[in-house]
Amino acid sequence: MAQVQACPGTTPAAPGRDMQRAAMAGFVGSLMEWYDFFLFGTASALVFGKLFFPASSPEAGTLAAFATFAVGFISRPIGAVLFGHVGDRVGRKTALLATALIMGLGTLAIGLLPTYDSIGVWAPVLLVLLRLLQGLGIGGEWGGASLVALEHAPTGRRGFIGSLPQMGSPMGLLLSTLVFAVVSRMEPENFLAWGWRVPFLLSAVFLVAAVYIRLAIAETPAFLKAKASGEQAAIPIVALFRRHPKNIALATGARLADAVVFNVINVFGIAYAANTLHVERGTMLSGFVIASAVEVGILPLVGLLSDRVGRRPVYLAGVLLSGSFIFAYFPLLASGSMRLAWFAIVMALAVGTGLMFAIQSSFFSELFGTGVRYTGISIGYQLSALIGGAPTPLIASALVLWAGGAWWPVAVYVAAVCALSAVCVWLAAETHGSDLA
Repeated sequence: MAQVQACPGTTPAAPGRDMQRAAMAGFVGSLMEWYDFFLFGTASALVFGKLFFPASSPEAGTLAAFATFAVGFISRPIGAVLFGHVGDRVGRKTALLATALIMGLGTLAIGLLPTYDSIGVWAPVLLVLLRLLQGLGIGGEWGGASLVALEHAPTGRRGFIGSLPQMGSPMGLLLSTLVFAVVSRMEPENFLAWGWRVPFLLSAVFLVAAVYIRLAIAETPAFLKAKASGEQAAIPIVALFRRHPKNIALATGARLADAVVFNVINVFGIAYAANTLHVERGTMLSGFVIASAVEVGILPLVGLLSDRVGRRPVYLAGVLLSGSFIFAYFPLLASGSMRLAWFAIVMALAVGTGLMFAIQSSFFSELFGTGVRYTGISIGYQLSALIGGAPTPLIASALVLWAGGAWWPVAVYVAAVCALSAVCVWLAAETHGSDLA
């Protein structure tokens, strides 16, 4: 297999229409993926403990809900291997259609799921199974959504083009938070009876849009070239670890900071702010809406910047900012000022993780050759989610319990992870001038 090589010039652009369709397909799929993901995280913090684990104390119910949230991360690496194989052997388009259906139908099923009061212990069992199904689809979705955009983009613009599907993340958070904020204004008994289901059922709109758009996209030029030249590996996962073991480790380690910081400020942070810091739920949800809107505007600018100065310095800036600002995050939430709480959320989410998230797809894709690229970026991304994202709400909750409600152990934990990610970014090669074909 040919190695990724530096290219001093700019490769010819793919036909404009194909590139636009590919970017839109990536964005819509990413929007659905992150809407579903954030929806489950918010429901874990506010609803699932009461409806699916009612025999527990409120604290134990929340921990059980967080454990269910974490279960979805277990199947994500499996989905990365499965759909990475399909994407690298059969095609990016086929894999993307499959992941869209799996994720969308899984989320719809959660919205229709009976609760503990109706079917007893089968309710949490089915919730866990559906979460595993979601994780399977998510495991292959991000890599494919990124590649259909990036492999249609010319060298010199991949940072910007790759940031467009990434905008699906803050848009998904924005929409899921807005919908949850609206339904949570219902009378508590109506909200718990049926109102919480509405956001899950609305995901059907994104599912239809994602499937429709993905049916119309063309296969990427890089994949077609690899297929024609025989560059494809018979078993991509085996070839990946044989050819790129260092880059797998670096991509996984680099993303740990984003995975941990995000789950601390979002999944864990919502519950901690409400239960320990006594911050109003509306203040937190509004803050995430504002931060998501800001991040939508920041991501393409970060992508453009990385095309000019390189991926490593931009990504490293996000890691260092996230690792240091976490020590101000919780004091700002506890200040009693709604505006300071909103400022904290914007800085931590839109700016700190935004500097990393905007260029993850382009940075990580450029570390792998075409024949194993889908598998490579999916494995790196999902391993970091499993190692860093999955246990973080539980780890943070346990640290707070150990410290008697204090936040500082969580901040130390985040800073340590960011230090590890900074080392990985420093050791990675600069890739913004490489040729993906």
